[in-house]
Amino acid sequence: MKQAADRAKTLAEWEPDLERAERLLLEMLAIPGVSGREGEVAEFVARQLRRAGAPASAIRSDAAHRRSPHGGEQGNLIFRLPGSSPGPRRLLAAHLDTVPLCVGARPVVRRGLVVPAQPTTALGADDRAGAAAILSAALEILRRGLPHPPLVFLWTVQEEVGLYGARHVNAAWLGKPRLAFNFDGGSPEHVTIGATGGYRMQIRVRGVASHAGVAPDQGVSAIAIAALAIAELHREGWHGQIVKNGRSGTSNVGVIHGGEATNVVTPEVQVHAEARSHDPAFRQRIVAAIEQAFRKAARSVKNAAGEGGAVEIRGRLDYESFRLDENEPSVVAVCDAVRAVGGEPTLAISNGGLDANWLTARGIPTVTLGAGVANAHTTRERLDLKQFRQACRIALRLATACPTR
Repeated sequence: MKQAADRAKTLAEWEPDLERAERLLLEMLAIPGVSGREGEVAEFVARQLRRAGAPASAIRSDAAHRRSPHGGEQGNLIFRLPGSSPGPRRLLAAHLDTVPLCVGARPVVRRGLVVPAQPTTALGADDRAGAAAILSAALEILRRGLPHPPLVFLWTVQEEVGLYGARHVNAAWLGKPRLAFNFDGGSPEHVTIGATGGYRMQIRVRGVASHAGVAPDQGVSAIAIAALAIAELHREGWHGQIVKNGRSGTSNVGVIHGGEATNVVTPEVQVHAEARSHDPAFRQRIVAAIEQAFRKAARSVKNAAGEGGAVEIRGRLDYESFRLDENEPSVVAVCDAVRAVGGEPTLAISNGGLDANWLTARGIPTVTLGAGVANAHTTRERLDLKQFRQACRIALRLATACPTR
């Protein structure tokens, strides 16, 4: 009886001020901040930390944006807090940027949900909900003097346009955390311990221009080359969902630009494609199949003079796949924290890229859990406040290494 009462008292001591967390959330949702324009919301976060007692020297912005192809005005915001109790360093992360559909959003609360006030915008809870949850944890620790291990809070930029903040984070400023928790997504009970790897390709298809009515036989159509290549990928099972000999992945040709007039045999087409797989070797096989299809198609289309087409292919790794063991300390800590607040964790693997891909690649095993967001990137986006409150509770327990059993 006494043990149960002591446990209840301990857990109550680590209960965050949820009303304040919700006010913080609504303020953050109202701040614009598309990828590359996160300066205002980053300053809001830094100001809240300073007001709660964080020394200005502990709050830094790195130069990740200067290494991004998108440029930008703001790097990742990093707040380091020395430990007041023993334990390995822990990292809590979320991204600050939102998609363009969120510009002009005004959040309102309706029947336990936060939704956009107008029907023409998304909400931006992806990922302001995660950003608010970890900020709430930092503010609780600062204001209440809660004991905690060494901590680093990371608010990344440019997640929505290619994970560039996490990709180019100044890892030396993170202090080699042993456990890491990324708040981004739906239910806080949905615990993502792995994610696919992605490779992006830019394919320049070159043909030969000619008059389509007067001398079509003198032309080599770049559009025809691209069409033949895509048709072969589809026919051979290398486009869309791919399953070959027990290995799986996906590919997509998502962008095609080319042509200026119907009376010109198109001399050039730009094609953008991607390949994904949890198996790096199989992803490389998908990339090879795409390259082979385009080169074969370029050789097969010729004009009357015997001239053919050509392709130039450039590609880069967007993010590498990873999968954490269920006994990884970060995974165990999240599952314990979820159960401590009355939830039941479900382990999952993502078919999309996450900031966790690049953090894990930097030697920081990172688990991702949600903060209550649904229908992200649409005008139907909403945030479940009950789930957001749970995310705030979990974030504080993870940050303080609060006893969960």
